[in-house]
Parts: sequence; C-alpha cells; structure tokens
Amino acid sequence: MTRPFLSIRAVRKTFGAFVAVHDVTIDVPKGEFLTFLGPSGSGKSTTLYAIAGFQDPSSGDVLLEDRSLLSVPSHKRNIGMVFQRYTLFPHLSVAENVAFPLRVRRRPDGEIKRKVADMLALVRLENFADRHPSALSGGQQQRVALARALAYDPPILLMDEPLSALDKKLRQEIQAEIRRIHRETGVTILYVTHDQEEALHLSDRIALFREGRIEQIGTGEDLY
Repeated sequence: MTRPFLSIRAVRKTFGAFVAVHDVTIDVPKGEFLTFLGPSGSGKSTTLYAIAGFQDPSSGDVLLEDRSLLSVPSHKRNIGMVFQRYTLFPHLSVAENVAFPLRVRRRPDGEIKRKVADMLALVRLENFADRHPSALSGGQQQRVALARALAYDPPILLMDEPLSALDKKLRQEIQAEIRRIHRETGVTILYVTHDQEEALHLSDRIALFREGRIEQIGTGEDLY
C-alpha cells in the first residue's frame, strides 16, 4: 500500500472548554486538490492552521512523507500559504513581492530573477512586474499572492478562503487560473471554502466539515 504524502492523524484542537476540531484524520496523496468545505466555525481553517504550524494541535499529529511536522516551526515547514487578504508588501513591486521568499532563503540572484519571471508568466502578470500592489485589481493582487506562495516550489499549498473578497465574475476567473496552475505545477493543494459551487468546481476530493468533524469525504460527484 502506498504511503500517503500528507497525513493528518486524529488532530484535535481545543480552546479552553471549546473543542474546535474533533480528532480529524485524513490522508492526502501527492498532487491532490483537496477542499475543506463547511460553514464558518466548522473547524476548516483551524485544521489548515495546524498543518501550516500557525496553531499547535492539542493532540494528534501531522506527517509529511512520514515525518512529523509538529516540532518544525511554521517558517521552516516549506509550505506555501495564500490567505483571503492578499498580504502583499505595499512598498515592494510585484516582482519584489514574488522574490521575497527566495531572498529570505538566500537563493542566488540569477535563480531569483529566473524564478520570478517564471512565476509571473505562470499567473499571466509578466507585464506588471514593476507595478506596486496599490495599482492592481483585487484579482491581480491575489494572483501575485499565488505566485509568491509558489515561488520556492513548496510541496504543499494551503489556501484559506482566497477568493471570498472578490466579486462573482472575478472569482470564476481566478478559479479557472487556480485549476490551470494546479494542472501545470502538480502541487498538492488544500483549499478552504464555504462555497459549495467553488468546491465542486475546483476539487479532486472534498472533505465536508461540520462542528469540528469531517462528516463525509469524497469526489464532488460522491457528495452531490
């Protein structure tokens, strides 16, 4: 039997007496697009943050290729993250924003230049390299955030309601971009949303969250 690429094992998270996540267990194969779907407060983002290392689970484990991540600080997990708010640096250009995680990792200048060009081509923003975030639309800013998160070739990309601040037409546009980027890069994506249509459109599988538990998991067709 093939070992799972990412394994979330009996992850539980409590805040005082409140149980936010109840013993969530799920295996994710390499290259899968898995969506956590459910209403606000159902434990989706808390589970995602346990994988990212932003919150320590109260119990359970998160393993990447059979190695526990719990003792690894978030900035050393090498996991890409895209949030609802674009979290771009306003004083840096688009190219400098994308280059930032590579500079932090002290990659050579030639590699940074090449990688930034590749990433901007991937999100179709080659002509916007010198602009600042304030000169971009919301959809363009989210594409820059996506390029930055993928710039250092993370094995996993986590996305927390990344499109909820956009209008419907833009959301559909960026959904198509995310699907294309997933196909082209093969990165493993864990995606959080409360939008059923978005989950059905994007995912290989959907984990349905309710009151801190996974109620059901399967393809969109299975769940539908």
